[in-house]
Amino acid sequence: MAKKNSVVIYRRKRNGKTNYKRRLALLKSMEKRLVIRKSVDNISVQIIEYHADGDKVVASAHSRELARLGWKLSRTSIPAAYLTGLMIGKKATKKKVLKVVSDFGFHRSTNGSRLYAVLKGVKDSGLDVSVPDEKLPTEDRIKGDHIKNYAEKLKKESKELFEKQFSGYLKAKIDPTSIGTLVDEFKKKITG
Repeated sequence: MAKKNSVVIYRRKRNGKTNYKRRLALLKSMEKRLVIRKSVDNISVQIIEYHADGDKVVASAHSRELARLGWKLSRTSIPAAYLTGLMIGKKATKKKVLKVVSDFGFHRSTNGSRLYAVLKGVKDSGLDVSVPDEKLPTEDRIKGDHIKNYAEKLKKESKELFEKQFSGYLKAKIDPTSIGTLVDEFKKKITG
């Protein structure tokens, strides 16, 4: 009986880091890729240009940069994702990047999610990225109205639960019901 040859799958595919079929489709578009990656604590965004001898990072932004600007809240929330997208968009326009295609990698995309909040920030900064408007989060979610409404509800129902849930806000001496003004303030800082 003849032995079957086994095919060794690429290491990055085995480790769940690269989907080569999707990557090839993105590369065939000949556009710069907007690579969005999220972790438990941060969101990282890069604009990458393909070169045969290796990809080149044109611009990058990280949600930790928000902390350097004075952001004391979660760096993975929808408002923080939007601001990170706005930041990368501003950096990219300075480097004459006009159009990008989004690359979520292995992250599953859900309409209105943090990934799309980044895309909304990129779009609002002036970059051309093709994404249907119904996939983007609404303006009230970008401003954190969902956080504000939940905080108000919790404050009325249980002060103890409110203090536990919003301990990060209270520790930073920020009223969770004022997140909308905070987002506007940081939007002005980023756009200059």
